[in-house]
Amino acid sequence: MSHESAANDFSTVLSLDPLLDFWRREVAPRCDYMAEMLRVFEKRIQDTPELRGEIPDVAVALANTGTIAPLMTVAFPYSTWETELIGAFVPFRPNTFFSTPLFRKMLLSGKDEIPKEQSQAMDRKRRMRAYALILERLYGIDKGVKSPLIKVVKDPDTGLERHFQIRPDFQFVQVGTTGKRQELSEEERQWVIDHIADPDALATLLPPRMFEFRGFTVVRAVDVTETEIMSALERDLIDQQSIFSAEGFKRLQDRLRAYFGRPDLQAGLGALQGDKVLIFSDGHHSHAGCLFRNSNHIPLADLQDSVWLRAVRQEDILRIRDLRNEPHLTPAEAHSVAIGTRSMLIAPLRFGGDTIGTFQVRTPRPDDLGAADAEKMRHIVPLFSMALKRGLEEMNNEVQAIIKEKCTAVHPSVEWRFRQEALAHMERLRQGESSEMAAIVFKDVIPLFAQTDIRGSSEARVESIQADLTKQLLLAAKVMALATEARSWPLLDEYSHRIENRISQIRNGLSSEEESTVAAFLQNEIEPTFADLRSLGPRVSQAVDRYEKAIEPGLGVVYRKRRDFEESVSLLNQRLTGYLDRQQLEAQKIFPHYFEKHQTDGVDYVIYLGASMHPEGRLNPFFIKNLTLWQFMTALGMAWHTEQIKPQLKIPLDTCHLILINRSPLSIRFRYDEKRFDVDGAYDVRQEIIKVRLDKAMVKGGRERLTQPGRIAVVYSHPREGREIRQHIDYLQARGHLLDDLETIDLEDLPGVRGLKALRVGVDLKAEAVPQGVMQIAV
Repeated sequence: MSHESAANDFSTVLSLDPLLDFWRREVAPRCDYMAEMLRVFEKRIQDTPELRGEIPDVAVALANTGTIAPLMTVAFPYSTWETELIGAFVPFRPNTFFSTPLFRKMLLSGKDEIPKEQSQAMDRKRRMRAYALILERLYGIDKGVKSPLIKVVKDPDTGLERHFQIRPDFQFVQVGTTGKRQELSEEERQWVIDHIADPDALATLLPPRMFEFRGFTVVRAVDVTETEIMSALERDLIDQQSIFSAEGFKRLQDRLRAYFGRPDLQAGLGALQGDKVLIFSDGHHSHAGCLFRNSNHIPLADLQDSVWLRAVRQEDILRIRDLRNEPHLTPAEAHSVAIGTRSMLIAPLRFGGDTIGTFQVRTPRPDDLGAADAEKMRHIVPLFSMALKRGLEEMNNEVQAIIKEKCTAVHPSVEWRFRQEALAHMERLRQGESSEMAAIVFKDVIPLFAQTDIRGSSEARVESIQADLTKQLLLAAKVMALATEARSWPLLDEYSHRIENRISQIRNGLSSEEESTVAAFLQNEIEPTFADLRSLGPRVSQAVDRYEKAIEPGLGVVYRKRRDFEESVSLLNQRLTGYLDRQQLEAQKIFPHYFEKHQTDGVDYVIYLGASMHPEGRLNPFFIKNLTLWQFMTALGMAWHTEQIKPQLKIPLDTCHLILINRSPLSIRFRYDEKRFDVDGAYDVRQEIIKVRLDKAMVKGGRERLTQPGRIAVVYSHPREGREIRQHIDYLQARGHLLDDLETIDLEDLPGVRGLKALRVGVDLKAEAVPQGVMQIAV
C-alpha cells in the first residue's frame, strides 16, 4: 500500500516480510527450538491473509498482536519489556502498531500538542533519514547523516518535562524503487554528497515517488533528560535575566524540577555582597526591599549560625534532612520552615578561590533529597557559580555606568544608596517605564569640618613673583646700561628709565595685571633689541647671554622664585594630604561616613555622618564623639608633619589648623547637575557660610586672626559643644600632645553669622614623632 502526504510522498508499506527474513537468516539456523517457533508462527501468518505481504492498515497488525509479539522479541526483549521505551512504526510514518507499555505511556499519550515549527523540523529530519537510507542501500553513499532527534514530553505522573532521544533502527526496512532505478553519474554523486543534508535539494534529483520503503522501523527512546536539562541550564545561565528577573528564575526553577524529578522543588540563589546577601528566587515569597522583583537583601549578620553559612564553612554541599528538626533555628531558617521547607541541599558557590554565594534546592517533604540528588547537584554547581559571577559583574558594570553618567565618582560610604537608586532606575527601564534617577537626600546629618591652611601663602606667592620680575628687569637694565656706555642713543636711555620705573612699581606692590604687563613690555619692546645690541661689544653680548640664560624655556620669563614657591607648596600639600588620606582610611573603620576633601594652599575636608547614610539606618552618638577626637588627632599630625618638612622647603611656609563643631543636624542633597553633594534648605546654608568665611575670622575686640601657626582653633556655637571640646583638649594635654596654653575666645560677627566662640591651643611641635595611638584612642 502506498501512503502519501504533502510533506513526505515516499511510498511506504507496512510488512512483516523483513522480520520473517531476519528469523530465517539469523535466528532459526542457530537453534532448533527457535526454528520450530518460526514454523509455528509463519504458519499462523500464512493462515491470516491480511498479515501476508503488504499490511493494509496498522489496525490489522494491532488486532493480531498475539501472532506478531513472539516474532518481535528479536527487537523487543522480554527482559526489558517493562523498562525500555521501544515502538514499531510504519517506515517514516507516525503510525505505530507495536510498543512497550512505557513507550505508549510516555510517547503515545496524544496529549502533547507539537508546535508547527517543531513539527516541520521533525519532518525535515525524517526525510533526511529517508534519503540517507536510500543513498546507503541503493547507491553505496554513506556519509553518516545521523541528525539526532530529541522529543520533549510531559511526564503524565509528575507533569514535568522529560527529554527523549529518538534512535531509529532500520534493519527491518527494505528499500526499493517503484520503477527502474535511476543511475547517478560521478558528477551527480558528488552533487548528492554536497547536498546530503538538504532533503529539498535531493528531491530535485531523486524525487521521493521513485522509492519505496517496505517493512517497519523500530524506534528506541532513550531518556536524556539530565543531559538536556544541563545543556538548557547552560544556555539559560548565559542570559543575565535568567537570574535577575522573576520570569527568568522561574524558567530555571522549572528546569531544575525536571532535573531532580520533583514538581514541587523550589530553588534559591544567594550572592554575597559585602555585609549583605542578595537573595534571588522566583519572586513567590519575595518581601520588601527588593532590588529587582525577584530579589531582596538580607544582612549577613542575620544568617550567622544558619545552615547557609554552615555550607559555606564546610565548602561542600550540605544536606539537610529536615530543617524543622535543626536545633536553634535562626529567624531566616524559621521563615524558610514557615513557607514549607523541610528537605534541603545547599551548595557554596565559589569562583577564583573565593566564596561568592550559595545555591539551594528544597522540597516540602522531610528526608526527600538524598545523596544521589547531592551528586546530581554537584554537576550543575559550576554552572551557577559562573553565571552568578558573570551576572553580578554585568549588574555592577551597568550600575557603575549609570552612577558614572549621572553622578561621576561616588564616595564608597554612600555608594550603596546610589546603587539602590541605579538598580531601581534599571528596573523601571526594563519594565518599559520612563525613568530618571530619583533625588538622593540624606536627612539629619551631622557635619564635621576642618582645614589646615598654609599661612601667608598669598603673600609668599606675590613675593616670589616680585623677586622674579625684579630679577628679570635688573638683567634687562644691565644690558641697557652697558649698551648706553658703548653708544649714547636716546632710546636706550628711555628704555633704562622705563625699566627703573617698573622695578620701583613692583617693589611698592604688585597689582593683578602687573605680572602680564611687565612680561609683555620685556618681550615686545626690550628683547627684540638684543640682536642688534650684541654688535656693540662683548660686554653687551655677555649681558644679553646672562639675561637669556636666566629665562625659563617655554615660559619666556625668569621663574626661579616662583618655582621654589610652587615646589614648596606642592611638597607641603603632598605631605599633608598623604597623611590625611592614610588617617581617613583608618577613620572609616570607626564608622562608615561620607568624606570630601579639597586642596588648594593647604587642605580642608568635610565629613557627613548620620543614620540615614548608613545602610542599616543606625548611628550611635559615640561615633560622632569618636570622629571629633579623630579630627583633633589628625590636626596634631598635620601640625607635626608641617614642622618636620620645613627644612626641605625652599620657601618658608607654615600652617594653621581649624575645626568647626556643629551638632545641629542638616540635610544634604546630591546635585546631579553639579555632580556633588550640597546642603539642602535655607537654614542649612548657614553651615556653608561659616565654612567659607571662618578662616578669616578675627578675635573680638582686636585685629588678631583666629587661626595662628602651630595652634589648633576649634569653633563652636553652643556651650555643650564647648564642654565636649574641653574634655578632648584636657585628655590630649594629659597625653602631652597639646601645650598648656588654652585660650577661650569670642569671635567678631561674620556676615550673617553671630555669636561664635572658639577654643585655641598650641601643639607640641618639639615631639620627636607624629602622635601615635590615634586609632587606638578613637577605638
